[in-house]
Amino acid sequence: MVEGIKPVVRATARPGADSEIGGFGGLFDLKAAGFRDPILVAANDGVGTKVKIAAETGLHDTIGIDLVAMCVNDIVVQGAEPLFFLDYFATSALDPEMGRAIVTGIARGCIEAGCALIGGETAEMPGIYARGDYDLAGFCVGAAERGQLLPKPDVAAGDVVLGLASSGVHSNGFSLVRRIVAGSGLGFDAPAPFATEVPMRLGEALLIPTRIYVKPLLKVIRETGDIKALAHITGGGFPDNIPRVLPKGLSAVLDLGSIKVPPVFKWLAKTGGVEPHEMLRTFNCGIGMVAIVAANAVERVMAALAQAGEPAILLGKLVDGHPDEPVRYTGSLALD
Repeated sequence: MVEGIKPVVRATARPGADSEIGGFGGLFDLKAAGFRDPILVAANDGVGTKVKIAAETGLHDTIGIDLVAMCVNDIVVQGAEPLFFLDYFATSALDPEMGRAIVTGIARGCIEAGCALIGGETAEMPGIYARGDYDLAGFCVGAAERGQLLPKPDVAAGDVVLGLASSGVHSNGFSLVRRIVAGSGLGFDAPAPFATEVPMRLGEALLIPTRIYVKPLLKVIRETGDIKALAHITGGGFPDNIPRVLPKGLSAVLDLGSIKVPPVFKWLAKTGGVEPHEMLRTFNCGIGMVAIVAANAVERVMAALAQAGEPAILLGKLVDGHPDEPVRYTGSLALD
């Protein structure tokens, strides 16, 4: 398997890393990457029980993209550039074809994020994992020049919250997703009831990989200097993730009516009988990333994001708030 994945790993090479695997450790040269006085930023994550759907459907080629996305999106929200990535792949008994498909997805995610895949670990653990099951963990290191990290210290009341669209469920809430699918009586090979524009099987539709926001956001951060803060909307949704980048005493007021809710979330809410407040705490509901900018910079940032391929919506604003209510809502989520 290692020999088989070497070509796809080499394709992730970038300044600072040659992406040759097989040694005991991976190397990265910050000077060759162009950094002068860098602060390193590290993140690790997994893809949760989304791997169960990949294992049950035999569709392994995109789950690696999810793994990279969950890590690199957490790096870029701090204003840092993802530099290199390592993976941990554990299974009961190695299936080389499955392993190659997974690592190929990881390499694709790394190329999309502009980071090098410099190493990883494959573990066979019979007795821990049932045959055919596996788990993934990812580790990413990025860097930003000293003084350029986000969030900036001037986040304040009156700033505007912009929303960037998600590609779907991303990689959170899949224990609930799987429970809803089981209750619906549908198999993962059945047509996805919500995929009307592009028909596909239910398993395929739920495995659409997490959107990687790195390159467009880095471009806009560097070109405009106007993004004050970013929040990656993962598990916990708006109420758990936006407060992580707000100073004490500020609240975000979000207009739920401004969100174009993807059909998959409407189907999950209706089929599972999930209340709107639980949808907002469990899923991204159509917004995978938020950006906070000054009111006088909104048009400039939105134009730059659109030019970079990530059009944004006006999602809300920051106000002086109560510490017990850091996120408030107006309007309603269009789940019908």
